[in-house]
Amino acid sequence: MKRINLSIDGMTCSSCSNGLEKYLNKQKGILNANVNLVMANATIEYDEKILNQEKLEEFVKEAGFKSLGEFKEIKIEEKSKKEKFKFIFFTILAILLMYVSMGHMVNLPTIPFIDPHTNTANYMISLLLLTICFMFYGFDILKNGYKNLIHKTPNMDTLVGIGAITSLLYSIYNMYIVFAGNHTQVMNLYFESAAIVIYFIKLGRYIDGINKDKTKEAIQKLVKITPNTAVVKIDGIEKTVTLDEIHKGDIIIAKAGEKIAVDGEILTGKAHLDESFITGESKPVSKEKGDKVIAGSMNYDGYIEYRAERIGKESTISEIVRLVIQASNTKAPIAKIADKVSGYFVPSVIAIAIITFLVYLIIGQGFGTAITSFVTVLVVACPCSLGLATPLAIVVSEGVCANNGILVKKSEILENAQKVNTIVFDKTGTLTYGKLKIAEILNYSNMDDKELLQLIGSIESKSTHPIGKAFTDYMEQNKMQMLKVQEFENIAGYGIVGKIENEKIIIGNAKILEKYKIENSHLKDENKLAKSGNSIIYAVQDKKVIALIGVNDIVRSNAKKVISDLNRNRIQTIMLTGDNKETAEEIAKDIGIAKIISNVIPSEKAKTIKYLKKENRYVMMCGDGINDSPALASSDIGVSVNSGTDIAMDSSDVILTKNDLGSILKLIKISKKTIKNIKQNLFWAFSYNVLMIPIAIGLLKPIGISINPMIASAAMVFSSITVILNALRLKNIKI
Repeated sequence: MKRINLSIDGMTCSSCSNGLEKYLNKQKGILNANVNLVMANATIEYDEKILNQEKLEEFVKEAGFKSLGEFKEIKIEEKSKKEKFKFIFFTILAILLMYVSMGHMVNLPTIPFIDPHTNTANYMISLLLLTICFMFYGFDILKNGYKNLIHKTPNMDTLVGIGAITSLLYSIYNMYIVFAGNHTQVMNLYFESAAIVIYFIKLGRYIDGINKDKTKEAIQKLVKITPNTAVVKIDGIEKTVTLDEIHKGDIIIAKAGEKIAVDGEILTGKAHLDESFITGESKPVSKEKGDKVIAGSMNYDGYIEYRAERIGKESTISEIVRLVIQASNTKAPIAKIADKVSGYFVPSVIAIAIITFLVYLIIGQGFGTAITSFVTVLVVACPCSLGLATPLAIVVSEGVCANNGILVKKSEILENAQKVNTIVFDKTGTLTYGKLKIAEILNYSNMDDKELLQLIGSIESKSTHPIGKAFTDYMEQNKMQMLKVQEFENIAGYGIVGKIENEKIIIGNAKILEKYKIENSHLKDENKLAKSGNSIIYAVQDKKVIALIGVNDIVRSNAKKVISDLNRNRIQTIMLTGDNKETAEEIAKDIGIAKIISNVIPSEKAKTIKYLKKENRYVMMCGDGINDSPALASSDIGVSVNSGTDIAMDSSDVILTKNDLGSILKLIKISKKTIKNIKQNLFWAFSYNVLMIPIAIGLLKPIGISINPMIASAAMVFSSITVILNALRLKNIKI
């Protein structure tokens, strides 16, 4: 068995990708084919003894698409205003067409130039021209319907195509009859049936296609984590090179404020590195000789020289990119209800229409009656309402979600969120705020807390360390004025020193007390703060400790209530974090999470999600940070908070824009009401077809009940309106 990933050109919608996938899987020698619309590629497992790449590309061509060779890079098509303008233009044309064709039926004012009674020719020609415009607009639907028909995999596009073309041709035929002198046939024109069906299908696809490139953009952003250039040391001389010019074993320099270019090992120097995008840990990690560094890490405050070890595709970032692409190319076994119904419905309707046509010819009813009945069956059964049942309910629900701070990026999420029985939470930045904050203050001085923090914060403002930012943020929030600092000094690995009004203030960790030979009589307090997961900051004045300050990543204010609500709804909650077990247990105990999985790296997070899914769980992953991207992509539903990095948000299916974890339960409730509404829509749409098709066939003619294509068209519109009104009820969801 061999696997190849081909880049595919020409796919515009899910019907395209589904049709290609079905066609490929029918071919001898292909063991499994998976077509990804978003990535525009096809992953094919095949028997290399029977097939080769050239033959596979022929299959793709036979299916109506084009292979661009092996998939190597992610390409994002620029969305122009032209596409939006085209949709708006055809919306206006659709309204105009309906007004011209049916306005006179409901006593609306007619346009004299195209009045069907006084200017019949102009009326017919205007309808024809408008309909031809829609035929060009929906050419992709017609083409895809044709391809699926000849490949024996008919879908809704096939039925829409047959119905639209038949309505058009039959209307042109009747138009000819009118020009021949039979003016009664002017009421037997059904151009609007062909055009409006195409418009509604394009409407759904336009909405679904708006965020098509989000996943590709997310992966491109992952690649951009690393810097474009690096400084290499060759024979004692520093030289700036691109990442492609770096080789294994090269000595690379990283100064304060610069990013690590490739994975490697520190040879000399010491610094604090921010690796939160990989580890999920918000606190900078102290690194020195012998320690490993990861590409993309930020050097906060030191100078290091490191040896390049893993470059290019071997780097940690490249591995994360590979995992995200792999997860994106793995389809969940989710089939929409409408697709399941149409799988049987579409070929059945085509067969019924053909049989009806033949029967009328056989019993001698004439070609006119036969073709009228054929068109009537197709028009009345045209799946406009069936096609609207799911996407319309989804669109309305997406609006409800947006109003509640929930951005849903994939329509199937609103169908599937109600299945969730397990929610996995990342800790840092998800259950916590992801920013270091002052948690506790033990004040041993004669100053009040405000004076004390003003003193310490003024000196910390001179530091680039994240702990310093916690103090400056506090001062900004409390509108505290900065004091003038003199003789500032940064002592790497220990802390900082500065003078305020000629008073020397020493700030740092416990090691700084040893350095300045200051007695530490607060070990008990230090241990107490440490057990709460705090980073400890000592403040010293006149060789006396004046304060102990605990800096921590604060748990979100509503995290405890959210977990309690989820548990009450019988949804299991799990904490999945790269943090140590002690810190994780402390937070989990506080907010009520019973199960903890700690000390995990990004690839293990994704494996954990996959393992949970194998236990027949429907898993939602809630996280932030690049380290969560593979797990978000591997889960059934990936959710990120607004404070998360752009990458995490773009890799997820849902973004909580109001930064509120309580929105998760709201999403699940909206999903339950949405799926109920979809089932109602499908029931009415399908029931309509079950009732109307026998009438269209003519089975009720003996009791005086019959319809023609015009009535069938009106009935189809009524069916669509019923579905639309039912879907709009979702606007009033109470959550």
